[in-house]
Amino acid sequence: MFQSLESSWQSAPKGVRLLGIDHGTKTLGLALSDPDQRVVTPLKTITRGKFEADVTALKKVIGDYGVGGIIVGWPLNMDGRPGPRTQSVGDYMKMVEKKFPDLWIASWDERLSTDAAYQFMAELTNDKRDRAVDALAAQSILQGAVDFIAANRG
Repeated sequence: MFQSLESSWQSAPKGVRLLGIDHGTKTLGLALSDPDQRVVTPLKTITRGKFEADVTALKKVIGDYGVGGIIVGWPLNMDGRPGPRTQSVGDYMKMVEKKFPDLWIASWDERLSTDAAYQFMAELTNDKRDRAVDALAAQSILQGAVDFIAANRG
């Protein structure tokens, strides 16, 4: 079962891209690291459909970019306790894990990732902001995770 990054960073794959996922009720925001896992860029936002359609879209991204692991944003409340969406994100990621059993998958605290994305896009129109926010939130999640891994690897 996927675990928190804090408890599983030692087993994070090296030399491959990591995919960051900001799991929303209507969309999946995606971001990619470089193979050295130092720089993260927003990739795109996928409109969620049936689970199998999500898997098909993820499979394409994983294959096209040589992804070796996934970091999913973990929705915690500001006090650090699980938020109202934690159960649904966990259930979704368990299903993803079954579809991609060879991928390393971990969760990372996503608190304030969407707020950071909105601040970054303050100059954009609301329409452009709404289309980009999920991918930028995924970037924020994944960048925090790869920074954590790099700091712990030394």
